[in-house]
Amino acid sequence: MLYWFLKWIALGPVLRLVFRPKAFGVDHVPEEGPAILASNHLSYADWLFMPLTLNRRVTFVAKAEYFTTPGIKGWFQKKFFSGAGQVPIDRSGANAAEGAMKSAMKILGEGDLFGIYPEGTRSHDGKLYRGKTGVARLALESGAPVIPCAVVGTDVVAPAGKVYGTWTRPVVRFGKPLDFSRYAGMENDRYILRSITDEIMYEIMRLSGQEYVDLYATKAKELDKEKARQAAAEAADQPEKKAS
Repeated sequence: MLYWFLKWIALGPVLRLVFRPKAFGVDHVPEEGPAILASNHLSYADWLFMPLTLNRRVTFVAKAEYFTTPGIKGWFQKKFFSGAGQVPIDRSGANAAEGAMKSAMKILGEGDLFGIYPEGTRSHDGKLYRGKTGVARLALESGAPVIPCAVVGTDVVAPAGKVYGTWTRPVVRFGKPLDFSRYAGMENDRYILRSITDEIMYEIMRLSGQEYVDLYATKAKELDKEKARQAAAEAADQPEKKAS
């Protein structure tokens, strides 16, 4: 109930009025039945704008901590995240990845839409990075179609590391459903999982227009931080060399 209140009355109308998001390919999303919406991830605002363009509820998994923080703040946090279409990762599994899979399978098993970011984290520089194979495993185990999705402009509205961004009109594009039923029963074949994931990422790249980098986003962030540290060290070393 809170989800629809936020979407149609409290939050959604404000976002529509201010940002006027545009959507293309909405007809590719089924009106009923399970489907996996695999999207790029440029900003923490992605999970607000993408579901805003659809009449159906889209559910994402989130850290369990968002739902277990004690006190009044924790209560409001839990209500907001659950109302905004997020559910906690099932911590009964051996690890977070397994818990996320269980939560996702439950959502799809109920015939709902599940949203996932194959990159695993936000892009720090606007490029599209290598997808993790969890999306492929989920597609094979659930049998649900994968709908590639691209959200463009949210990194301008809500850039990483900043409280406020600048105004732009976000665009959401949905691609044609991808059917991987031909690989049924092969969810433990890592080569098949990689092939499926790469196919999904290619479609996301085509929809978003982003430059693709065949590297995990977390690794790319580490490399960029290391380059920045080296550059800072070299810059600090220059005055010492001149002085000597």
